[in-house]
Parts: sequence; C-alpha cells; structure tokens
Amino acid sequence: MKLFYLVIIFIFFQNCSFDNKTGIWKNENQTLNQDNDIFKEFDTLLTSSETFNRIVPIQKNFRFKLDKPKKNFKWNDIFFEKTNNLSNIKYNNLNELLFKSKKISKHKISNFILFDNNYLLVNDIKGNLISFSFNEKKIINKFNFYKKKYKKIDKILNFIVDEGIVYVADNIGYLYALDYKKNSLLWAKNYKIPFRSNIKILEERLVVADQNNTLHFVDKRSGENFNSIPTEETLVKNNFINNLSANDNLILFLNTYGSLYAINRKTMKVIWFLNLNQSLDLNPSNLFLGNQIINYKNKIAVSSNFYTYILDATTGSIIYKFKFSTLIKPVILNDYLFAISKNNLLISLNLKNGKIIYSYDINEEISNFLNTKKKEIQIKDILIANNKIFIFLNNSYFLKFNISGKLENVNKLPTKINTQPILINGSLLYLDNKNQISLVD
Repeated sequence: MKLFYLVIIFIFFQNCSFDNKTGIWKNENQTLNQDNDIFKEFDTLLTSSETFNRIVPIQKNFRFKLDKPKKNFKWNDIFFEKTNNLSNIKYNNLNELLFKSKKISKHKISNFILFDNNYLLVNDIKGNLISFSFNEKKIINKFNFYKKKYKKIDKILNFIVDEGIVYVADNIGYLYALDYKKNSLLWAKNYKIPFRSNIKILEERLVVADQNNTLHFVDKRSGENFNSIPTEETLVKNNFINNLSANDNLILFLNTYGSLYAINRKTMKVIWFLNLNQSLDLNPSNLFLGNQIINYKNKIAVSSNFYTYILDATTGSIIYKFKFSTLIKPVILNDYLFAISKNNLLISLNLKNGKIIYSYDINEEISNFLNTKKKEIQIKDILIANNKIFIFLNNSYFLKFNISGKLENVNKLPTKINTQPILINGSLLYLDNKNQISLVD
C-alpha cells in the first residue's frame, strides 16, 4: 500500500535544565496573583520559545473529582490495559514486606512483569519464561523456546497473557504462544525480522510491530498473518521502542520515525497518521525519542522529543500542544493528566480546557521536605493509588504526593526495586536486585 507521508517541520526548542547553583526556584512558597498569573503560566506552557520550566501553585479553591480507588487483581498487559493508561488503584500502603521468594533466575530479568490468576510471569535475557505460583509459593514452570544456535544471543521478549496463554514476540523474529500452566507450546512462527514493540490483543488477533516499523495483525490461535501495514523505516535504530495502544475502535501505533498511525480495528485500514518528529532534518536516519501512547475516552496523550500532545482520536487533530516532554508515560484520571517532565516537574493538566492545574519541581519538593540540599533524582515509575501519586525512584525510595501535588512522605521500600512495580490485591509486587520476588503490603 502506497502511503503519502505528511511531514510537519517544527522549530527546535532549547532545553532548559535546573541550575542548582542559581537557586532560582528556592522560594517555593512564593505565590502568584490568582487568575491573571495562572493564565500567564498557561500561555508560557503553550507559546513560549523555551521548554516549560516553571512552578505553578494550585489554586486554593481547586478540587479534583476522582472515582474511588478499586482493588486490582490482574496485570495481563505490561502497560496494564489496552489503552496503556492506569487506574486509581487501591493500595494498603503499610510498606511491610509480606513475602520474599528465593532467587527465581540467575540471569538478568526483564523490566516488565505480568500477573494472571495468582501466577507471576517473568522472563530473562536467556529466553526463560518463568511461572511462579503464589498459592504454592514456588516456580511451577520454566520454559525456554530457544535452541543452542541462539544461546549467545540475549533475548528481548515482549509478552502479554490472555486466558492462560502467554504470547511472546522476540528480537530474533519469532512469535509464539505458550500455555504457561501446562508448559506446553501451542504454536510458533518465524517472521525472520526482529519484533520491536509491545503486543496488544484485539478479539482473536495479536497486533505487534517489527524493527522495520511494519505493523502485523496475527491470528492468536495459529500465528498466521492476517495483514501487514508497512510504515516509515529508520536507518539508525534508536532506543525508542515501537508502541501500541488501543481503544474500542482504533489501534494506535507510534513508530521509531515519530509517526503516529490510527488504524481501524475491524478493517485494518489506516484512518489517519501524523508525524511528531520535530527535527528540521526529517530523514530516515533521524532519531525519535518519545514515550508510550495512552488514550482516554476520545483523547490521545503522547510525548515526543520536545512536546507533549493531546490529540483527537477520531481525526488526529492536535487539541493541545505543550512545551515539555514526559520522562515516563503519564496517567489520565477523569480528564486530569498527571505527568513528570524530563526536567522533573510534576505537572497536572485539565484536558477539558487545556489549562495547567499545577506544576512543582520534584527535586525542590524533596529538598524542602527533608531540609537538605537540592539534588537530582532518577525516576523509575509512577502509579496513582488511594487518590495519591506514588513516584518510585531507581534507588528504591518512593515519594507520596497528594493529588494536589503536595509531597506527604519520602520512604524506602523494604527491598531494592529492580522491575516495574505493579499493584495486586492491595499490595505492591516487584522483583528486587537479586531476582527475588517482593510482595509489599
């Protein structure tokens, strides 16, 4: 299928970073003149020639309207659900270690874990798929698909689980399905081109993309290809991984070239596409860096090298374009977006009107809370639970903010976190730096 590529050329924006020596945000309690200054900050967020780097306090009379947190009992998709968005999840938040397993692998574990029917599913760089039963408190199965000729290759496995079946796409070019309880391989296909995306399941089809930015629709019962959609290739392979998200009508595909495609789920036809790469040099070797797509109702949130966009899912038109890039994928709850920018600002936006609700410097908030010198932190992940914002750091500390952006607590997990944390039945679940499972209440 011949595609006519729509190229939008953007102007480079200079990146502003925090300067610890100048102390320009030290006086965090300095308030702005209510409405006029709030709108001034909003104008800066949208129209300034610099990356957004300002503190905006929340208005005193503003109140978030959120649904009650709900207990979660499964994590079948590495990004939680088909939209890649998170929910407001119930968390016991006692920070007590309930269970710690023995080492489940001597090899490096993938950053993502799954939880299905009381089984934890993980994989390592040797290609082992490990099923751990919480009922029996032990590994019940360890499956390795790969033959000796692939022994020296580190395997990168993208996986998803559905109805007791784990579907895997790897960096060699294999796509296969495993009944993890029976340890039985159901089917395997060699597509000969390494896969490079997360996987989505849409009814009876798997959707996955390869490293050449071709999107594949595959029969989940047999592995046979229904359809393929080629998109722009990049000559240089960057660190960005192709990302897929879905809603009831569309599959959304962001490729390594920086193009976002919306494809009709039933017809498998492209509805619209948009290039989000802001470089003046839009050629196949140009590198794009972004984050995973999330969608909520009829809105799409996606971050590129320099901007965060809110798009209309039906038409692909840009509703809002903000001058910051997110460090990790944001969260949308009831039309409120919560994001962490690359310069460590905790930002909340109202997606109904595009206005900034608040913006706080996380490093400065920690410094003020602990009464210590301001330093840079390294953020691992964000979860929203109990109407609170939990920010996990690479050093195994976590920050608890209230939903209005006020830091309430700085604490350390009982074990060192190594994988992305997930919330199951009110408890936090992750693997530590020794590949031991930690269940924290």
